[in-house]
Amino acid sequence: MVFYVIGLGLGDAKDITVRGLEIVKRAKRVYLEAYTAILSSHLDVRPLEEFYGREVILATRTMVEQQSDLLFEGAKEEDVAFLVVGDPLAATTHHDLITRAHELGIATRVVHNASIMNAVAACGLYLYTFGQTVSIPFFDEKWRPMSFYHKIATNMNNDMHTLCLLDIKVKEQSRENIARGLEIYEPPRYMTINQALEQLLEAEAEFKLGICTESSWAIGLARIGHDDQVIFSGTVAELLKVDFGGPLHSLVLPSKKLNSFEDIMIFKNHWDVEHREQRLKKFLAEKEAAMLREFEAQQAERRERERRAKEAFAKRQAKLAAQKGAAAGLRGRLGLSSLSSLSRRPESTDSSDSTDTSETDGEGHEYDSSSEAAGNDK
Repeated sequence: MVFYVIGLGLGDAKDITVRGLEIVKRAKRVYLEAYTAILSSHLDVRPLEEFYGREVILATRTMVEQQSDLLFEGAKEEDVAFLVVGDPLAATTHHDLITRAHELGIATRVVHNASIMNAVAACGLYLYTFGQTVSIPFFDEKWRPMSFYHKIATNMNNDMHTLCLLDIKVKEQSRENIARGLEIYEPPRYMTINQALEQLLEAEAEFKLGICTESSWAIGLARIGHDDQVIFSGTVAELLKVDFGGPLHSLVLPSKKLNSFEDIMIFKNHWDVEHREQRLKKFLAEKEAAMLREFEAQQAERRERERRAKEAFAKRQAKLAAQKGAAAGLRGRLGLSSLSSLSRRPESTDSSDSTDTSETDGEGHEYDSSSEAAGNDK
């Protein structure tokens, strides 16, 4: 039969699609993967079971990544549903799961749904102006990976926004318990926007590229798709002091080059709710003044180009007039109607220059007098 990977959307049990719900109702087994994202009920599967009318089995990271044979058991003979918060293909883990199913000869189908990857547009930035999405993991005493910083820098250099997905630790084991072979799990942890900003500032202090300073703008998103979703913008220093409430949190670092709509939306979502309109009016006034200054500068530059062009044209005309005057003076001195006559050779009309020695006798016969003289000499 088929191993279905079904997206649940971002809110609660009711965000599943009609097609997805039909599959869940007829599937032999139903699993919920709850370590890459969570619904409003967090790890409590009871609201899903009540709405679907089915038992829902919680699939841990260990089961998905190391014990997938449990998920695939009987999938060749019966339908199995694997539920994913958001869209199934937003996380690389699910690509890997589908690949393993194919290797075992198990048919798969994907039922898509909304994800933070597209719902991030709720912050007011255009989706097509986003660059590569990055994940920010929890730092600990021994492990402080910062590769996300350079990916954000690449996006910034290309005038693209960055969506930062923040780390989730659900049913995780400590290194000590893993080393001792103890199946003891740590309490769930969900990275907050504040923690992510602190780690970004630490990375900034390390690499100093000006990507995320205290004066940089950022947008914090919490519980997108839920009834109590929160979207606040402000400087990094300001957002560090904001309480965004419960999980899940995401962070956006906007490009420094925004269009007019994005500019306005940044202030529409400003964390200082009471003074949003005042800040927006001030921003629009400053932007209008800046645009006017830019327009005036462009006009001044255009006028300067025109002045230089006229000046250059006048100089060329003066040079051409001087050349014509010099040519006229030269013709006058030579007594010529034009300089081209200098190249002509005069034709001679003086017949005295002829050396013709022929003469005629009395009877009109022509003879050479020089020849006669030569004969007389003989």
